[in-house]
This record gives sequence, structure tokens and C-alpha cells, in this order.
Amino acid sequence: MRPIIRALTAALTAGLLAGVSMPGAASAHSSSHDSNSTTQKAIDWKPCAQDATAECGTLRLPVDWARPSGETFDLAVGRRKATDPDRRVGVLLVNPGGPGASGVNFAVADAKSHFGPDIQERFDIVGFDPRGVGASHPVKCSTELLRQQPSVYPRDQAEFDRLAEFNRALREDCRRHTGPLFDHADTLSVVRDMDALRGALGEEKINYFGHSYGTLIGEQYAEEYGDRIRTMALTANIDHSLGAREFLVSSAAAAEDSFHQFVKWCDRTSSCALHGRDVTAVWDRLLARADRGEIRDPESPERFLTAHKIAFDVFMKFYGPRWDELATYVAGLDAQEPDARQRSEQPRQDRSPLPREADQQTTAEPFYAVFCQDWRIRAKDHQEYAELTRAESAAAPHMRGSPRVHPAVAGCIGWPDEVNNPQHRLRITKAPKILMLHSRHDPANHFTWAANVHRQTRGTTVLLPYEGAGHSVYRRSDCTRDAVDDYLTELSIPSAGSSCAAAGTN
Repeated sequence: MRPIIRALTAALTAGLLAGVSMPGAASAHSSSHDSNSTTQKAIDWKPCAQDATAECGTLRLPVDWARPSGETFDLAVGRRKATDPDRRVGVLLVNPGGPGASGVNFAVADAKSHFGPDIQERFDIVGFDPRGVGASHPVKCSTELLRQQPSVYPRDQAEFDRLAEFNRALREDCRRHTGPLFDHADTLSVVRDMDALRGALGEEKINYFGHSYGTLIGEQYAEEYGDRIRTMALTANIDHSLGAREFLVSSAAAAEDSFHQFVKWCDRTSSCALHGRDVTAVWDRLLARADRGEIRDPESPERFLTAHKIAFDVFMKFYGPRWDELATYVAGLDAQEPDARQRSEQPRQDRSPLPREADQQTTAEPFYAVFCQDWRIRAKDHQEYAELTRAESAAAPHMRGSPRVHPAVAGCIGWPDEVNNPQHRLRITKAPKILMLHSRHDPANHFTWAANVHRQTRGTTVLLPYEGAGHSVYRRSDCTRDAVDDYLTELSIPSAGSSCAAAGTN
């Protein structure tokens, strides 16, 4: 998952009862699989404004697939055509995750550096901005209201109630600025959109590459339309069967594991800015100083950093992983001299600055519209929330829980209990073999997520572990890249039990 709150959404871009996975639920989305009968038949391709060597267009689709003759929106699409038409295999639909990342930008701006020549030669690489994201009728919320978010670490029932009240107010504000699409931003709706896109492209079967939250799109497409897949490669996989407690605890454990991977790297690497020191002690002392309001933001010295903000900044560096940069950052904060003017009160919650936009009244903010409709996680009171937080913190004592998932779960407090796309065990019956890759030490999506998805779909999926660290997988090594490329082009599947060795970091 990218990737939560504003910082997490920009960087990349879960059961009511703790410890209980939600059962599957029948969906109106699956009542009809003939998407093409209700949609625009073709895409009017034109050179992309940002890069004329690629093509961009839109596809008009229903906002609510249960009411196909109702309101519509324009799905933004980008394409890079196969550079060797004589060897063309078909289309490769791509999604880089989030929720909130742009598939159009990925296809237009990133595909040439992300994928190797063979993939570019043999596939039309097609990206789309999921509904509510980017140029596909983005979810928008009042900029001023977004700035007023209270702490996602409420200390008592009164603070919990204030957070729930804020979340309800923000939800209504975003609905007002976005319109009906806000209530249909869930991944099952995206899956229907993707199949309509397949039809508009004139393809009987698609190939798909999904990363992080993009794997949930792939998994659920395979459930709904498995017989319309030629190949599907998924990296950094989402397990959509987890209840609240498992989701929080496993996410925290992933972050904590990456912290320990960093400590081990620093112990054995002389170039580490903290080499030769007790890195864990340095870290714990730094967070304790932040709790006392002693650590200033190097980029804005008038601001103080909270321990949670520092942990989040470090967590994002685990994604690479960018160990050298991380060590230098921690060493620099640790070197700050005690400030005689240090604040005696508890540091208030840090908020990342909201992006500048032409429309200063609203800000694009799709994350919660997607996440809170895909995951039924609604702590009912502070006691339940505190129990979840204690379990999360116990799994990650040095990272103080999950810097990413904690604010995501907090953002759904106060939302309606019913969700469009509740968690369930994955059931794939018609799809061909699907290739899954996952880092053994992924900081965001715990390796057990991939293992659990594989167990649920053992007859359909093949899991290839990457034995190293980091959230990205495909370009980690020749092994990971060749496994995906050979599968997409030649339908070659890695043998059961194989894995890719860890590559160097930085």
C-alpha cells in the first residue's frame, strides 16, 4: 500500500472486530459481466500533452455500475504502443498502487525506464487513473478543512469523539465537492472500469502488471473476470482478507522488521553514518527527545518534529530501501544540540504541507474515499481503538506501530459501517496462472500477506519471494525482472519453491 494521510498519499500512494476476517459478500458489481454494453465503445486517442510520443484519451463510464444508465464520468487513459508491432503480444494494463497513484503517469512518464526493452517492444503499455484519482474525476475536499485534522492518536474518549466528528465532516465535505462518484470509489468499481477498458481497447484478454494497492485491483479482477486474463504479474501484494487486528499488527511488524534490517545493515557497513554506534539506542533516544519537543525540522527550524513524524519519514526511506540517506537523516537529528528554549508542552501533530493547486479552495484527496470503502474497519470507541493501538505498538516497539496503516485506520473512524467492498477470502476459479512477487522484508506489506493470498489461491498463483528488503520488487535484480518479463512474454512460470536472492541496497 502506498502507498496514507497527505504525506503517504503523496509518497505513493482492514472487520469491525479485532482479529476477525470479514466474510465475502455478494456484490452488485458482479451481477453483470457484460461491461461493454453500457459504455463508450472507443477511446479518442491523441498525443499526450506531457509527452507527444505517447497517446492519451478518455473513456466515459457509469459512476454506479448498478445503474449503468445513470451519471457518468471520464476515465483517463494513457498508452505507449508496442515499439515492434510485428512482435506485439497485446496490451499490458498497469497500475502503480496507492490508492491514489496515477496509472496514466506511470504508463506515459515511467514505463520507458521501469520496463525493459522486450516488454516495451511487445506490449501496448496502457495505464488508467482509477476513478477518483488523477484526471479521472478526482475526489476533492476543502483545503482548509484538511488542515484541521486532529491527532490520529486520541488519548481518551473525548479526543476519539472529536476525531470521529472530524472524519464525518470531512467525508460530507468531500462528497459535496466530488459528487456521486465519491460513494463509488471502491476497488470493485475500478475492476468493472478496467474490464470496460479492455473492451474499448478491442482485446479479448489482457495482461496486467499491478504493484502494491494495484495488486488488489488485479486480485479482484481475477475473481470477477479470470477468463479474460492472459497473464497477470503482481508485486508487493495486498491481503484483503485481514481483519482490523491482523491488518494493524502485521503492518506494524513489517515496519519493525525493516527497522531491524536497517540496524543490521548499519552494523556491517562502514559508510553508514551511524556505523559503530548502538543504532537502536540512538533511535530510541531520538524519539524520546522528540516526545519532549526537542527536535527541530531541519527544513523548517521553527517547527518541531514529533516522534511519529520522524518514524513516518524513516519508514518512507525503507521503501527503497535508502539506507545511506536514512542513516544520515537520523544522525543529523541526533546531533542537534539541546535547545534552551525547548517547548515544555507536548508537540502537536505534524502535518505535511498540502500541495499547491490552481484551485486553492479544494485539494485532490482520494485516499480515504477508496480505503474506507474497501476495508470494514470501524473502531466503535476509544477503548476498542486503544486495544488495537496497544497490539500494534507491541508488534513494533521501536517504530511505535505502523506509520502508514495507523492513520489510514484512524481516518475511517466515524464512517458508516457498511462498505462497498468488504474484506473476504480471495476466490479465483477461472484465471490462468498468476505470478506474485514479494520482498521478504517489505516495510509496508508484510510477507505473510503474499503467503496468505497464495494459500487462498494455490491452484492459480505462483509466489516468487525476493529475499531482500524494500517495497519495490520488479527492478530489484536480474532474477526478479527476468521472472516477470519471461512470464509476460513467453508464459514461463518460475518453478515452485524458487526465490530470488537479495541484491545490494542503495
